[in-house]
Amino acid sequence: MPAMYKVRPLHSAGVLAEHLPTCMYPLPNLHQAPGAAAPPQEEVDPSLQALESRQEEILKRLYELKSAVDGLSKMIQTPDADFDVTNIIQTDEFSPLTTNGADLDLMLGKDYGALKDVVINANPSLPPLSLLVIHSLLCERYKILSAVHTHSSVKSVPENLLKCFGEQTKKKPRHEYQLGFTLIWKDVPKPQMKFSIQTMCPIEGEGNIARFLFSLFGQKYNAVTSTLIDSWVDTALFQLKEGSSKERAAVLRSMNAALGKSSWLVGNELTVADVVAWCALQQTGAANTAPANVQKWMKSCENLAPFSSVMKLLK
Repeated sequence: MPAMYKVRPLHSAGVLAEHLPTCMYPLPNLHQAPGAAAPPQEEVDPSLQALESRQEEILKRLYELKSAVDGLSKMIQTPDADFDVTNIIQTDEFSPLTTNGADLDLMLGKDYGALKDVVINANPSLPPLSLLVIHSLLCERYKILSAVHTHSSVKSVPENLLKCFGEQTKKKPRHEYQLGFTLIWKDVPKPQMKFSIQTMCPIEGEGNIARFLFSLFGQKYNAVTSTLIDSWVDTALFQLKEGSSKERAAVLRSMNAALGKSSWLVGNELTVADVVAWCALQQTGAANTAPANVQKWMKSCENLAPFSSVMKLLK
């Protein structure tokens, strides 16, 4: 059958070159014949190569750190990989309370030989028993001039609180004492203490005051022991004394476990943690239901004169 019409071929070199668009970027020919020379490759940016090398180095270091952490967790053999610091404190050196005390001039400031006065404001409705125990302990170390006063903001104070420091039968001249200890029963939300009435801001809170007064014994602790003591003080005040019944039960279990390893809450010597915890137990009424180790520890505390004198205030 004869052709109807003829069409000029469009694939000729001249027509293809003439009609190619110029608005797009050129691409290498993917249909190159086998054996033909490959097109030259573009050079890699040196900054990109440096970035890739740095990334590989970081990934390698992270892998090494992960391996080290995994090894430590297996050595410690605890579910949460925490250290059991209760074994570390056995190597701490405690200075017994019977040794020489701290330098009062260094602790309270040197005031040309004048008697250093510690003044504490406390509410008689919530007497800070731990401060009374520490006062008695300090009286065994220093010559203390003690006094109790009542502020006008308080209408009445029980007789036993007015005589909480006992009677100082042997009055000496003021300059013969090493420390003045004045307790003022006042309508305050929390205990306040000053030892420089003119210049310093008050130290507030029974726990903070107890820590400061106990430091006057001059005992030295390492960082781990100091942290444990602070933890027990806060636990006694905020969970044992002011917490719910569930929190108190949890604290008593922790105390029972700690006292199963040592005679006192932290190590083998009395610390401020024992004083604050014992007073908190007395004020919450949980002493009678305490576990066996806690009961034994409480008897050890009550065998000391400062604790037994405070027991009389609770009757």
